[in-house]
Amino acid sequence: MATAGFPRKSVYVAGANLTVPAVGRPVCVNGTPWILYLLEECVDNVWEYCSVVIGLVSMFCFLLSTLPQVYEAYRNGKVEEAMSFGFLIFLFSGDLTSFAGCYLTSQLPIQVVTVVFYIFTDLILVSQFLYYKIKNSSSRKSPFLKWMCFMWCGAATIILLALPKLIIDNSPTLDTQSPPTSRSVEITGYICGYLASVFYLCSRFPQLYKNFQRQSTEGTSYLLFALAMMGNGTYGLSVVVVLPALRGSRQSFIIKHLAWLIGSLGVLILDFFVTLQFVMYRKNKSAKSGKPLSIPEVEPLLCEEVELSML
Repeated sequence: MATAGFPRKSVYVAGANLTVPAVGRPVCVNGTPWILYLLEECVDNVWEYCSVVIGLVSMFCFLLSTLPQVYEAYRNGKVEEAMSFGFLIFLFSGDLTSFAGCYLTSQLPIQVVTVVFYIFTDLILVSQFLYYKIKNSSSRKSPFLKWMCFMWCGAATIILLALPKLIIDNSPTLDTQSPPTSRSVEITGYICGYLASVFYLCSRFPQLYKNFQRQSTEGTSYLLFALAMMGNGTYGLSVVVVLPALRGSRQSFIIKHLAWLIGSLGVLILDFFVTLQFVMYRKNKSAKSGKPLSIPEVEPLLCEEVELSML
């Protein structure tokens, strides 16, 4: 999942006053207050405003994308038959490397916290897969397995609640000058971004093969892929919309976002193929269920033969 990017501008804020001068730091005079407070961005034109709003929509779509699949797995109880384990592992690896990239390139705390939530939902999906695989393969119920599942979900929830606070507390504040990120660390962060794009692209192929092998998409929630398509589409749009407002080099801006753009565009194209599978296999399923069951009329014929023989 791509992490929503926002046009970065260094701003200075002293308390609640947005116009206090400071040596060596620009002042955000006409910036949008809620964006300045939430994202620490000085947005003073319509292009940047639209980019930020579209980026937040993208982030919201990604946040919700895995939740329908979690419910579908709970309702169906046979997630190991519907989902490819390779899809889940590649998705988790992509979010993990994306988190490393965001952290190393000093992205906004809200972006880092969002990626942490992605990782949490990935772990829930992987845990569900393993839980139902063990449960459905064993002949008897195991209370120990259920308790282990509850303990794991509780521990993951505590980590999810605690980690964002630690990230925000350790992040540099607006009124302090943070040391510049070294070039090697920044390059490592962008390499992680490219690795995340590769993992995201590779995640779709095992699921496409799994659906083709089963000739069915039953047990898989289409909202998982539909929301991912919306998230990837709006992410790419948020990057394109801000281009007219850039004051610096557009080429360098695109290069910095190129890894996530490649991943978003590639996954968006592959998700169209997944959508096509949902349409095709749904027609096959409806055709099979709608076909009337033909039963040969053997019994009436036998009765007629018995009556003729008695005469």
